[in-house]
Amino acid sequence: MTVELPTLTAELPGCGGTFKASPEDFVVEEIPAYEPSGEPDCEHLFLWIEKRGRSTQDVARALARHCGLQEKDVSWAGLKDRQAVTRQYLCAPARYVEPKLSTFALEGVTVLKTARHRNKLKGGHLRGNRFELVVRGVKDQPVAKEVLERLVHLGIPNYFGEQRFGVGGDNAEKGKRILLAGGRHRDRFERKLFLSAYQSDLFNRVLARRLSAGTFATALTGDVLKKNLTGGEFLCADPPLDQPRVDAFEVSPTGPLFGPEMRRPEGVVDALEEAVLTEEGVTRELFVAGGNETMGARRLLRIQVTMDGAEAEDDSLRLKFSLPAGSYATVLLRELLKDG
Repeated sequence: MTVELPTLTAELPGCGGTFKASPEDFVVEEIPAYEPSGEPDCEHLFLWIEKRGRSTQDVARALARHCGLQEKDVSWAGLKDRQAVTRQYLCAPARYVEPKLSTFALEGVTVLKTARHRNKLKGGHLRGNRFELVVRGVKDQPVAKEVLERLVHLGIPNYFGEQRFGVGGDNAEKGKRILLAGGRHRDRFERKLFLSAYQSDLFNRVLARRLSAGTFATALTGDVLKKNLTGGEFLCADPPLDQPRVDAFEVSPTGPLFGPEMRRPEGVVDALEEAVLTEEGVTRELFVAGGNETMGARRLLRIQVTMDGAEAEDDSLRLKFSLPAGSYATVLLRELLKDG
């Protein structure tokens, strides 16, 4: 289902090596959009957890079951990888969780701290994620350094990573079938997961074309440009005027998460996005049937990586960096390793 995705640094070889030899080789820490207030009379409890070998849903489901809650009562800002050491916030009603938290036990999961807050934690309420990754068996440290320097300078293609598409890689195909069936599916969680995966696959297809054309970091007439800090959007009417802002990472071109509320580009950009839909045999109108799961948005085509360290250790490379929310560390690793 998913299309072959070109890399930004295709002219450079892979540095060689593997990652995730152990969960400790892939450490992810959420950068919250805000910290809980800690006021004792607030109704929501934030739980800062560390987990190994567990998905976010696994922990949320177990917590809900232990505290006599429904799964929907436990929320999070973002999903975190199962095969990693990850730290993030979960949120649940304090009056149900606090009396039972001392007896909550799940292998691989530790509750590091808790604090109350007046509002429920919702999806997307985070600034980004910090990563500490170890690539083992690196054969060419100099080429790894050159790739990283280019990514810091040019930005990273903001592809959705392979984990977005499920273990079998067929979540997007399932989402397409749901759309073609009028949006009907028996399981609410699966429906949201599969429809989102199909939107992600279409975005990746558009980004792949822009990257192949050399325009993923180029302001084109008709582009929907987005301000990197505030998220404000506007149509590009004067590329020479806007390109310096793109070069400075002040604004970036965007790609489609198709849906009725998505701002539509114009001209050649709109034609490119329409061509991807046509090849798939779907129309924009179909996304209305997805309801709240496919309202639509614009997503940055490239994102800026903040490198905090890259240390060679014999044949290993330890990387410390941060990415904005919704971006994938595996995309950076793919540029390094060039292994598909």
